[in-house]
Amino acid sequence: MKMAGFYDESISNGLGWRAVLFVSGCPHHCPGCHNQVAQDYNYGQEFDKEKIINRICENSILKGITISGGEPLCKENIAEVGEFIKDLKKVRPEFDVWCYSGYTLEQLQERNDETTNKVLNQIDVLVDGRFVESQKKANLKFRGSENQRIINVPESLKVHKLVTLDM
Repeated sequence: MKMAGFYDESISNGLGWRAVLFVSGCPHHCPGCHNQVAQDYNYGQEFDKEKIINRICENSILKGITISGGEPLCKENIAEVGEFIKDLKKVRPEFDVWCYSGYTLEQLQERNDETTNKVLNQIDVLVDGRFVESQKKANLKFRGSENQRIINVPESLKVHKLVTLDM
């Protein structure tokens, strides 16, 4: 997996101070995408999981990690993203995990494969759905377009129905 970028600190990619990992590669190619360069699976640098985890652990103000892209939950990236979350949680178990995906929660659940299911169980908040340029609104908190949802994943999986967060 390649990394399109990494922010050591952000307050605009989820609640609280958080690190942000942008993975490379996206199959969606949404018109108007804010990160078009990250659609290329070969863009950026090789992802060094240990180096990123060390950078995160050195920063005591961080409360979580946001994983974005590109598309972190595509079949090309999801296994490595899952391993990263698992290893990060070993050293920072209190971290909450936000993930941005062009896939909806329902599409991810329909895969019904072991890797996707494990990763979904590691994510606290999923901002799901493709970016739709005609539904773009500058005042949306943590979303680019109105169709995208902010989902409480643990609660949704527990009650077997969608639980969204009001932001």
